[in-house]
Amino acid sequence: MKKQNFIFVSIFWLLSCNFTFAATPFKEPPAWAKHAVWYQIFVERFYNGDIFNDPRPEFMTVADMNIVPPAGWKISSWTGDWFERDSWMKNSDKSFSELLQYRRYGGDLKGVLEKLDYLQKLGINAIYLNPINDAPSLHKYDARNYHHVDVNFGPDPEGDLRIISGENPADPTSWQWTSADKLFLQLIEEVHRRGMKIIVDYSWNHTGTLFWAWRDILKNQAASPFKNWYNITRFDDPKTPENEFAYEGWYGNAYMPEIRKTNLKTKRINGVPYEGNLDENAKKHIFEVTKRWLSPNGDITKGVDGFRLDVAEQIGLDFWREYRAWVRSINPDAYLVGEIWWEKWPDKMMNPAPYTQGDIFDAVMFYQVYCPARYFFAKTDAEIDAAQFRDSLLFQWNRLKKSNLYAMMNVSSTHDTPRLLTDFYNTNRYKYHATINDDPFYKTGKPDKITYQRLKLYLVHLFTTIGAPQIWNGEEMGMWGADDPYCRKPLWWKEFNFHPENRNNILPLKAVYDPVKFDSEQFEFYKKLVAIRNNNSVFSDGELEFVLARNKTLVYKRFDMTTEILVFFNLEDKKQIFSLNGQYVDLLTGKKVENKLILSSLSASILKKLN
Repeated sequence: MKKQNFIFVSIFWLLSCNFTFAATPFKEPPAWAKHAVWYQIFVERFYNGDIFNDPRPEFMTVADMNIVPPAGWKISSWTGDWFERDSWMKNSDKSFSELLQYRRYGGDLKGVLEKLDYLQKLGINAIYLNPINDAPSLHKYDARNYHHVDVNFGPDPEGDLRIISGENPADPTSWQWTSADKLFLQLIEEVHRRGMKIIVDYSWNHTGTLFWAWRDILKNQAASPFKNWYNITRFDDPKTPENEFAYEGWYGNAYMPEIRKTNLKTKRINGVPYEGNLDENAKKHIFEVTKRWLSPNGDITKGVDGFRLDVAEQIGLDFWREYRAWVRSINPDAYLVGEIWWEKWPDKMMNPAPYTQGDIFDAVMFYQVYCPARYFFAKTDAEIDAAQFRDSLLFQWNRLKKSNLYAMMNVSSTHDTPRLLTDFYNTNRYKYHATINDDPFYKTGKPDKITYQRLKLYLVHLFTTIGAPQIWNGEEMGMWGADDPYCRKPLWWKEFNFHPENRNNILPLKAVYDPVKFDSEQFEFYKKLVAIRNNNSVFSDGELEFVLARNKTLVYKRFDMTTEILVFFNLEDKKQIFSLNGQYVDLLTGKKVENKLILSSLSASILKKLN
């Protein structure tokens, strides 16, 4: 078979457990990115380290959007049955899915700090935090303040609100450090002390309606100095009794007013890159916020190591070019990863190439390679064979510069998708009708044994392929769940005793319960794969060559000048025998293999050649 030309020779070397590399050229990703094993944390559902800062209704209320917690609202039980209605949910006329948006479990930054030992035990060396900016919602993409951490993630919510109220948010020289901000800086310092990296999530495309500049516009209308920050189509006429105020929200959502797009040189179409920028004054504020977290008090060693940028295709390329230049002028080793997703849902994903030419992002969340992987490893209605899977990967990889390819964040599941076990348990197209809202018979309970087996095959691929693997918090615990919001359950920590979960969810059927607990077997399997990747740098920067892709059998080789590793997948319904040239050790089992490999059905092997 013709040798695939995927060679990337690293001029850097990973020193011990720390990321220590030469300075990064402007157009290249930081060298540490390809060695990352990412762990994505949704703070509110990660771990409650401080019960005294738990949210209260007033922190969650957006009155002018009619977002008000129901009467009797209180914090939800971390260990309760997800599908059991809380007492305050039972008298509401809202749907179960709507009411889930009002649930809070009290996860906070102290909880993240307390679980860093756990992450290190797993082998994680890079953390991606979903938004922690101050916001009323569960998801935090509706910022009240970009420049502060959410008050309920720190130790003193009321005190933080007093500090914030004493600032002029339009004047960075007046900004103070709240207790939540300081706790985040402490988290950054502790992460760095352990030789790990940390990035944080922001959406520069929109804010919430409680954002300070938006509140000024609502009050002062056309007289507001911030009136040009947003896409306002009409101001209120004070001479009439009606309120004529109108504006554009993200995807028509009035709850998230969009930052105004400017200097459009090409047509703006959802899912398609376009040339354009953002309002200059809004952009200045965004740049100041970015600097604040990259270099707190002028010290980049105390700041974040980069950003994940939400709905990146909604913002023009001119802005992103300026943004990269700004970020790299502050920290030349910062990492930028964009959310580039659907060109046309649910059939076609965007081409990441326009965003990874060295002038915008270092990587994207690479859903584009997970989708065909699911169709190969899982049993679905859109099953593909090994040759199709290989060709799908080559198609995606050949779009990219090699350095960016190796720095890609290879996401499989996130806050926006079904959990992996549930995704593999169902046969539908990826993300299509993947909740009980869209399909009441979508399977949400504990998967069957064959699902676990197939997922393990995919995980072997995830940790041995090109690009940096990512774990959505809780996957290694064996969690299951449908698409958003059902993928956002509180994590199943080993020390807790959980109520069983109704596998028939909210259907009017007889309840059938699945036991819920930390899955030690899943954890140990993830831990083993992370260690295999961390202990073999060829997976981070070596060459990849496909050796065999026939029917449901796939074999590829990862190699460099000193190391050769063969990765085998047998998804056929019978065992297979492979001839070998030399002596190998199976990194999954520790057993030596010579001359031939006997691989049973639905199994994988990672063979490292012995000298």
